[in-house]
Amino acid sequence: MPVKNDPGIKDDGWHFLSVNKNGGDMEKVRIFVNPGICGFDCKVVAETSGKRKARVEIAESGCAMIRQYSEDLPDLGLQDIFVPLTKNVIFIAAEKAGCHLACPVPVAVVKACEVVLGLAIPKDVFLRVEKR
Repeated sequence: MPVKNDPGIKDDGWHFLSVNKNGGDMEKVRIFVNPGICGFDCKVVAETSGKRKARVEIAESGCAMIRQYSEDLPDLGLQDIFVPLTKNVIFIAAEKAGCHLACPVPVAVVKACEVVLGLAIPKDVFLRVEKR
């Protein structure tokens, strides 16, 4: 659960996960990503693109690698989501774009696709790093 008043979380209407419904069908999923120390916040937007396909756009990132990653992502279907990491086009595109191994944006892409395609229930994902 996100911590209230966390300065790293912007409350701008995109706060973590926002799902629009149209007649019971998911039409668009938006996930706000605060990736941590790099400071390159972004918004992952997924919408249905034909039957059982999702189109993903990564918006408002100051990271050149994430902008390239967004351009490289094809429309994604079930065969793209449910394959091992080493064969998964989502993670292959992230590696090709030069994304850091710990970058949470590719995971947000998977989550957005799962939700917009009706394969997962929309629920916030949160990582908190504590060093003691």
